[in-house]
Amino acid sequence: MKDDMMYSATKALSRREFLFTTCLVSTGVLLPSVRPIWAAASATERAGRFGELTATDPGGIDLYLEHKDLLIGGKPGRAIAINGSIPGPVIRMQEGKEALIRVHNRLNESSSIHWHGILLPFTMDGVPGISFPGIPAGETFTYRYPVRQNGTYWYHSHTGLQEQLGHYGQLIVEPAEPDPVDYDVEHSIVLSDWTFEEPHRVLRKLKTMEGYYNFQRPTLANIEDQMKATGMSLGEVLEKRLAWDRMRMDPTDIADITGATYTFLMNGRAAHENPVFLARPGQRVRLRFVNASTMTFYDIRIPGLPMTVVQADGQNLKPVETDEFRIGVAETYDVIVTLPDARAYTLFAETMDRSGYARGTLAPEKGMSADLPEQRRRPMLTMADMGMMMHGDMKDMDEEDHAGMDHDMPQHASGHGKELPTTSLVRRITHGPARHGPASITMAQTAYRRLDYPGAGLGDDGWRVLTYSQLRALEKPCDRRPPTRQFDLHLTGNMHKYIWGFDGRKWSQSDMIRFQYGERLRINMINDTMMSHPIHLHGMWMDLYAGAEDYGGNPRKHTVIVQPAELLTVDISADAPGQWAFHCHLLYHMEAGMFRTVAVVRSLEGGPINVKS
Repeated sequence: MKDDMMYSATKALSRREFLFTTCLVSTGVLLPSVRPIWAAASATERAGRFGELTATDPGGIDLYLEHKDLLIGGKPGRAIAINGSIPGPVIRMQEGKEALIRVHNRLNESSSIHWHGILLPFTMDGVPGISFPGIPAGETFTYRYPVRQNGTYWYHSHTGLQEQLGHYGQLIVEPAEPDPVDYDVEHSIVLSDWTFEEPHRVLRKLKTMEGYYNFQRPTLANIEDQMKATGMSLGEVLEKRLAWDRMRMDPTDIADITGATYTFLMNGRAAHENPVFLARPGQRVRLRFVNASTMTFYDIRIPGLPMTVVQADGQNLKPVETDEFRIGVAETYDVIVTLPDARAYTLFAETMDRSGYARGTLAPEKGMSADLPEQRRRPMLTMADMGMMMHGDMKDMDEEDHAGMDHDMPQHASGHGKELPTTSLVRRITHGPARHGPASITMAQTAYRRLDYPGAGLGDDGWRVLTYSQLRALEKPCDRRPPTRQFDLHLTGNMHKYIWGFDGRKWSQSDMIRFQYGERLRINMINDTMMSHPIHLHGMWMDLYAGAEDYGGNPRKHTVIVQPAELLTVDISADAPGQWAFHCHLLYHMEAGMFRTVAVVRSLEGGPINVKS
């Protein structure tokens, strides 16, 4: 069936949008960089027309950064294009060779490219102010580094909010040895989000009014809908709403930025543009998913077609068959599917808050389309997301822990050379004294392991949903020594003031986190907020504690999703000297302070290292 969906080229001006715009105009602070639609009316090229380059070929490759008017979802937008497109070209590399990439900055501002998940010298990591000064306007910077791994990764700007304007692309590293994943055809799938608003204007709105883009809050008008959806009585619904009000929390705070301003893209195309990926019946198709969004988590399914997950964050996994998986911002997943017949199947990427979706089609011929599944009701957070588990659940969790084990982890660095346990880690901890100040207004009473939890809005449809507890490394990664030092890191935030950070501090208020070169280190991440955070460490792998009985079976990731009220543990080999970024990959959270600098130093007692040394 051909797609006959109509797409509205304009959106009604909401009351809050009108008031905000009126305020800006009246005070004379309307941003001059906001480009009116008529000024971009000459845009004729559509987004999503990207090519492919191989960076390890003799002579390397050239990337050109420039502002460009493109049709995005049929509407003219001002983007940062890489070689003329968003996304940028797919960049291929060969493991064991040297990558050579010349980046020509034709913008009127400084820029950068970070090679997300790639192990390289820190001077090539592409983070302005930490690993290099950035690429000034009109200048060229040459990235050159050995390729020491394989798998599916991506690249993006690490300068300001440029990533929101289309500055990203996929990166595929071919293995030097035979690929353990058998497939006949492959397709790159880059998910992202786009706003026609100027990104700094979006950030100002978030700081001006809490939940500015959240149009799904509980109100008197939808109380009957909630009663029908939950099966609760009027009194029960009102009691629940009052409980959230007393905590000054909103159970619909799933996403800061929603479909109220976002257009959701698959390979640069909006849902009504329906990009098609070709495969014949019987072929094994490798779909390389990258979530290059700034703020959007996607729930991915192909109705009627099971998926076998074979790789996460570029690392091979023991195959897991599933019907749906959630991909956080900055994560990558490779899946294998096989078309059983000569009909079309819908690739459906529904946003976590259900405010929209990206969509494509897997089919044997161009022009084919399949039915769109019905969008699900937006999820609501529960008391479990506040760390308020039921007494019975707590008792069951306690019984699963080893007798005599201390449930209260130390609130500071510990270990002192003694090997830490690698299996059967404690499953919950109680929150210590509130020392995080006004930058943290939410503190879960209890943080607990949620490895089996698929996430808000998932798991109630009867479908199989991937969870972190199912991920196992295909082969034991190198350096699986037990860690000898650990510390806790609290993920903190204040939605009312839109302040985000670690341990209640923004990046500008914090010190470096020090890793000692050669050590094996453990970080216990404790999410004190109501939101899921994708935490990314540059330059080194994080070995995710996923509950494997064999320590070597736990997967390696460059980005881990820490869910509300979750205690999540990662072990790290500090094998990369230099300074590295460590941050939440929700772009506006990072910009608002959820960022730290990690220094891998010779001694924990030493002073700051010299970036240029």
